[in-house]
Amino acid sequence: MSSGRERALGVGGQHVLDYLKRMQAENPAFFYAVEGDDDYSGGNIFWADATARMNYTHFGDAVTFDTTYRTNRHRVPFASFTGLNHHGQPVLFGCALIVNDLESSFIWVLQTWLHSMAGRHPVSITTDPDGVIQVAVSQVLPGTRHRFCKWGIFRDTQDKLADLYQSHPTFEFEFKRCINEAETIDEFEASWESLLQRYYITDKEWLQSIYSAREQWVPLFMRDTFFGDLGLAERSEGLNTFFDGYVNASTTIQMLIKQCEKAVANWHEKELKADYDTTNTSPVLKTPSPMEKQAARLFTRRIFMKFQEELVETLANPATKIEDSGAVSTYRVAKYGEERKAHTVSFNSFEMKANCSCQMFEYTGIICRHILAVFRAENVLTLPSQYILKRWTRNAKIGSMTDENAPEPTNPRESLTVRYNNLRQEAIKYVEDGAKSIYIYNVAMDALQEAAKKVAVLKNKGPGAALDGNLANGGSKEFHASGENHMLTFQSVVVNVMH
Repeated sequence: MSSGRERALGVGGQHVLDYLKRMQAENPAFFYAVEGDDDYSGGNIFWADATARMNYTHFGDAVTFDTTYRTNRHRVPFASFTGLNHHGQPVLFGCALIVNDLESSFIWVLQTWLHSMAGRHPVSITTDPDGVIQVAVSQVLPGTRHRFCKWGIFRDTQDKLADLYQSHPTFEFEFKRCINEAETIDEFEASWESLLQRYYITDKEWLQSIYSAREQWVPLFMRDTFFGDLGLAERSEGLNTFFDGYVNASTTIQMLIKQCEKAVANWHEKELKADYDTTNTSPVLKTPSPMEKQAARLFTRRIFMKFQEELVETLANPATKIEDSGAVSTYRVAKYGEERKAHTVSFNSFEMKANCSCQMFEYTGIICRHILAVFRAENVLTLPSQYILKRWTRNAKIGSMTDENAPEPTNPRESLTVRYNNLRQEAIKYVEDGAKSIYIYNVAMDALQEAAKKVAVLKNKGPGAALDGNLANGGSKEFHASGENHMLTFQSVVVNVMH
């Protein structure tokens, strides 16, 4: 598993490739690519199904590139791209098999993934702390904020400073507290310096290297960028939880595809349950605030609970005005008994816009208790629209996160994917409404059957009248994907959705 060493996928690689060909034959919006030529000869492989590609249009702002296989000695070099959906659940954006640890391999995988996602760059990406991956990300995603997984830093620190951990059992606790609890840069610097002096650390090269990279992993330095973190405890095994319990160190390449499908089905079921709970049950309101009622109506259940927690905390975090200069007022917000941990909030009454020193909204997309306390003081009764991030709402999947004025795709393959996703999104409305009412079910079924007849008539008139859906993903040496010629029909989209 050493750096640069080839990992032979052998017969298993061909098994995966056969599966990918079959999947694309069934669904023309399924994307896969093999590095090299037509015949599989052990190169890197990437794939993303239509659902993963559609999910990216809604939730592709914050991405995790998980390469846990490199540190946990997995039998299969399986990597994944994931994010968080509107319920804060893991969602898949694509998978890869990476045959070596060369920089060129990671560049190819990142480029291919980006290509499959119509070239839309994420706001942020989180990876394992690794120099090779860092170079690849900076080359392929130069405008994306790159964060090292904090757990990876903690893991490597324990490995590099094993003697210190052994001789000073309190060091780990002190180290993590320094990283996790610092509220300001000055506080972090003082805490770090104190740590070095208390444990007589003056020549540890590893600590110096991670200190130099602090702006890429210490939370305090990352707060100005959206990562979608919801304050969840980090796992002890790796970067994300999507494949947890399904793919591990003992998973063989022959088992991989089946385990991946099980993980996808598991999270799909959990998303449907979260959708149902959000739509069909009402949360318990804890205040008479119109803002709380508004949030309960707009946000998914889990995000509302996070918002509600912040709103309730305003009762213990009063806002005190410390400066007033016309349209902009500055407040000091602190919890009773913890005045030294105060946060500063500036509020523009004309724009209904506030900025807090904690930067929770910038980092998570959920408004903080400090700004909410200022809203109380300023008699702002409902959430201004800029604090309702669409990706956390019930309607997150209606439309997309991308620019509505963006030009129509010029790549025929990309156009096919866009049409597929648009049709699928429209069809799912019938499925969801029809499942709730037998009357709507009968109306929707009649409409779909009528639409299917019209599509069949159009197809029978010849290829000129039908969709230009018989295209492969591409045929260049760098991005090669295979597939048979297929027609995409409205009926097949509906069947896909219902399954």
